[in-house]
Amino acid sequence: MTTLLILGSLMFLKERDRPTIKPKPAKVSQEANILAVKTIAVEGVNSYGESRFYTGTIAARRTSELGFEQPGQLIRILVDEGDRVSAGSPLAYLDSQNLEISRRELLAQKAQAVAKLQEMQAGSRAETIASARASVRDLSEQLELARQKSQRRKALYAQGAISREQFDQTKSDRAVLQARLDKAKSELDELLAGVRSEQIEAQKSLIEQYDAKIATIQLQLKKNILKAPFSATISRRLLDEGTVVSAGQPILRLVENKALEARIGVPTSAVAQIPLGSYQRLKIGQKIYRAKVSSILPELDASTRTHTVVLTLDESLGRKVSPGQVARLELAQIIGESGYWLPTTALVQGVRGLWSCYVLGKTDRSQSIPVNRIDAFPLERRDVEVLHTESDRVLVRGTIQEGDRVIVGGTHRLVPGQLVRPIANQKF
Repeated sequence: MTTLLILGSLMFLKERDRPTIKPKPAKVSQEANILAVKTIAVEGVNSYGESRFYTGTIAARRTSELGFEQPGQLIRILVDEGDRVSAGSPLAYLDSQNLEISRRELLAQKAQAVAKLQEMQAGSRAETIASARASVRDLSEQLELARQKSQRRKALYAQGAISREQFDQTKSDRAVLQARLDKAKSELDELLAGVRSEQIEAQKSLIEQYDAKIATIQLQLKKNILKAPFSATISRRLLDEGTVVSAGQPILRLVENKALEARIGVPTSAVAQIPLGSYQRLKIGQKIYRAKVSSILPELDASTRTHTVVLTLDESLGRKVSPGQVARLELAQIIGESGYWLPTTALVQGVRGLWSCYVLGKTDRSQSIPVNRIDAFPLERRDVEVLHTESDRVLVRGTIQEGDRVIVGGTHRLVPGQLVRPIANQKF
C-alpha cells in the first residue's frame, strides 16, 4: 500500500514538472468583421415632376328657383321633392277664373265688331236702296208741286188777292222740301257708293285691339302654369296649395340632372398647364374621373386669389356624382430643382432635424483588404437636405456628388469609418 502511494506521488510530481503546452488560437477571419452592403451610384437631375392637387366643388350647370311672373292663388302643385322632370313639364298652377271671364267678354266684343265689319264690306241691301230711291222720287214730286203753288201764289199776291204772309209761307214750304230732297239724294248716293274705306279700316283696327287684349289674357293664362325650363330634379318644394303668392316668389328649386361641372381654384402660375378643351383627372370621393376643361374664368377670386377652372363631367355620371361633392384636380408640374434621387432607406437621421447618408469612401488599394476579390471600403457620412419626398424616394442635395456609391439599406448597423464591402451597385 505504501509502495502504491509513493509511486502515485512520483507520477504526480513528474506530471507537474512537465511544461504546459497552450493551444494555438485559431486565426481570426477578417472577413467576418466586414459587412456586406447594397449600394447605388447616384446621378444628378436638374428638375423633377410633382403632382399637385387643387380642391373645388361639384355643381350643376343650371339651378333655378322657379316662381310665377304674376301674383295669384296657388291652387295646384304636381311635383314633390326628389321628382325628376323633363323640360316643358307643368309643375304648378295659379287660379285663373277672373282671366277666363275677361277672355270670354273680349271674345264677344270681338264677334260684334267682326259682324259690323262684314256688314260694311257687303254694302247696303237692295231693299234699302229701293226705299231711298222712292223717297227721292216722292220728295221731287212734292217739290214740283210746291214750286207750282208758289208761282200761283205769286200771281195772286201781285193782284192783291192774298196777303204777304201767305205768299212767304209758300216760299218757305218750297225751301224745306228742297232741303229734304237734297238729303234724300245724298243718302241714296251713299247707299249706292257703299261704306268709305276709312270706316272699314277703323273697324279693322278695332278688331285688332280686341285681338291684342285677348292675346294678353291668353299670355296671362299661360303664365299661370309654371313649367320646367330644363330637365332637372326637384330639390326643394317651398310652398303648398292655397298660398297667395307674389310675383317672382320662389315655389320650387330645380337642379339640372345631367350637366355637372367642377369649379376648382387654380393659381395663376398653374393655369398655363390647363389648355381649354383638354381632359384632366378629377378625384371625386375615392374614384378618378376624366373631365373636359370647358372654360377658365378671367378674373381672380377675391378671397382665394385663384382662377376658377370649370371642368365638365360626362353626362353619364349624373347618378354617380352629386352637386356639392368635393373634387380634386391633379396636375403634374415640372419643378426646376437640382439634386439627387435616393431611396428613403438610405437616409440617416442627424442632429437638429437634419439628414445624412453613408457613401463608400476612397481607400488606398495597396492597403485595402481583399475580400472575395472585392475591395473593402471605409464609410463616410455625408449631410444632405431633403428637397422633395415621393413615396419611397427623396430628392436631396448636399455634400454628395454624382457617381458616389450610397448605402441603401441597413444603415442602423453602420458608423462612419467602418469597413464594408458592396454586394450590389446599380443606378437608382
